[in-house]
Amino acid sequence: MLSDHAKTGPAGDLTSPAGTGTSKDVRKRGSTTSRARPQPFGSRLKRDWQLLLMALPAIGLLIVFHYVPLLGNVIAFQDYSPYVGIADSPWVGFANFQWLMFDESFWDATLNTLTITAFQLVFYFPVPILLAVLLDSVVRPRLRLFIQGIVYMPHFFSWVLVVTLFQQMFGGAGLLSQTLRDHGYSGFDLMTNPDTFIVLVTAETVWKDAGWGTIIFLAALAAINQNLYEAAAVDGASRWRRLWHITLPGLRPVIVLLLILRLGEALNVGFEQFFLQRDAVGRDAAEVLDTFVYWRTLLTGEWSYGAAAGLVKGLVGLVLILIANRVAHRFGEQGIYKRS
Repeated sequence: MLSDHAKTGPAGDLTSPAGTGTSKDVRKRGSTTSRARPQPFGSRLKRDWQLLLMALPAIGLLIVFHYVPLLGNVIAFQDYSPYVGIADSPWVGFANFQWLMFDESFWDATLNTLTITAFQLVFYFPVPILLAVLLDSVVRPRLRLFIQGIVYMPHFFSWVLVVTLFQQMFGGAGLLSQTLRDHGYSGFDLMTNPDTFIVLVTAETVWKDAGWGTIIFLAALAAINQNLYEAAAVDGASRWRRLWHITLPGLRPVIVLLLILRLGEALNVGFEQFFLQRDAVGRDAAEVLDTFVYWRTLLTGEWSYGAAAGLVKGLVGLVLILIANRVAHRFGEQGIYKRS
């Protein structure tokens, strides 16, 4: 038989202050009432109808310009002719994909695309991160806004203007080459050298888009708790130690997310930049999948072949995203969607 002290416990009587039930009953009632019941669909619709109404235009544009065109991928399995139409074009199955797999020009374009993507992952992807950290360290707000305006501006320039500016600087008759000749050195033409074309396009991309890419990282830096920096400074941590133990871990989820999205676009390095410089350096150096589809589709009328190449590019990008997202989950990151 338990004593009265064992029944009541060291804290006294275990009866509920709201009634005469025991603590066991209270825990049972609390466990059932603490579960949030899902609201009916009508209640949620009445609560959020303004937000849904605001999202309707964006959803409509997404459906019209992204999901409806997906239906056109059916021509990849046909011998399509725009004069006949999709309904009357003959069905050829996977013949276009078989033709694609044995096309050496397709594999050359794929190799160039992957090489440029890997090179830019190493030499371009970290640049917006470093630039964002440097901008965040600027103390004066006016000076920071001035620098941000300067580094953002090239993003709004067209690739025609960017290539023209680089031509005026690094071309055979450019400013740098003329300056070297005036001082007795031989000039050079970076714009027509196929061996350094990958460096050229990466430099153009850095100059044009690195500043714009800092926006997301600056937002992530603003979300880091500033008390962590103050506590680390009080503990004697140097600027580099604070950068390594506070700033970079705070940026890691955003870095992983953008890296996954970049891997998903591994076969999509752009069109206009390479199209404008393809004739200057040659097809072997500047041919990527986007320009390959253009030359083999719009100029030759092989619509089904180009659709097959585009479909393969999209499927490979999807697989890369899923693999990169799984790797992110293994390292404890959320990735682009939550784990089930």
